[in-house]
Amino acid sequence: MAKAVKKQALGRGLSALLKDPSNDIKSVEDKGAEQVVGNIIELELDAIEVNPFQPRSNFNEETLNELAKSIKELGVIQPITVRKLDFNKYQLISGERRLRASKLAGLETIPAYIRLANDNESLVMALVENIQRHDLDPIEVAISYQRLIDEISLTQEELSERVGKKRSTITNYLRLLKLDPIIQTGMRDGFISMGHGRALINIDDADAQSDIYHKVVTQNLSVRETEALVKKYHDSLKPKSSQSTSKSFELDEENKKTFNNFFGAKVDVKIASNGKGKITIPFHSEEDFNRILKLINN
Repeated sequence: MAKAVKKQALGRGLSALLKDPSNDIKSVEDKGAEQVVGNIIELELDAIEVNPFQPRSNFNEETLNELAKSIKELGVIQPITVRKLDFNKYQLISGERRLRASKLAGLETIPAYIRLANDNESLVMALVENIQRHDLDPIEVAISYQRLIDEISLTQEELSERVGKKRSTITNYLRLLKLDPIIQTGMRDGFISMGHGRALINIDDADAQSDIYHKVVTQNLSVRETEALVKKYHDSLKPKSSQSTSKSFELDEENKKTFNNFFGAKVDVKIASNGKGKITIPFHSEEDFNRILKLINN
């Protein structure tokens, strides 16, 4: 307990140092920077602005209130991370849930790590730290990956190394951004899982994709059932074989009798399942052959 009190006192002391205009620390080369970087400092909530690079955009009100209640009882256990902008002005890098919950709890200050970084470094820190530490929904993770690729010019391979994830994992997340926006919203709201989304992304037609998504949600289909539905859709697009379109038929006794009577012989008629067949007319002599030939030519 004594150690915790001492830590809080140190944080308030460093806060006083940062509020002294003569000791305005903006880079690691400034005097007193070594006392600030890497230490936990109590910062006023009003001095912290939200990070525009924050990937999380949805905050569950119920869980925020639960966190606020916990903070009232136990304090902020894990400090937030901020970037120093100007004199007594900071920008959040990570920990927006803790920041919001602290405001709900009525706190005036919050423990924070201070980083001195440029915008690119801030973006990387915010996105990577949030991806690794927070339970972002799949679309938020995908957006974070895409922003790292677009804004920091990272390849998927470099991104894989930076966040410690397999390249195939990153690719699967990025593919989710090709889903219809309504489906992306459904995933963010928890109506479907990432597994559902990975199945639906295999449908290129937007209308068909939306129709199947509606069935998945209304019928509460599992991922496996969704995959089966997608397979059924793809099967319906395949051209039907000639065998499946042909109608098979059988020669009835009356028709067989007609053939036999006409040729004066027992005619053999064979019909395949695809509707094709052959007729065999037997003859017993040259004279019999000429007789049949005359019947055909007449």
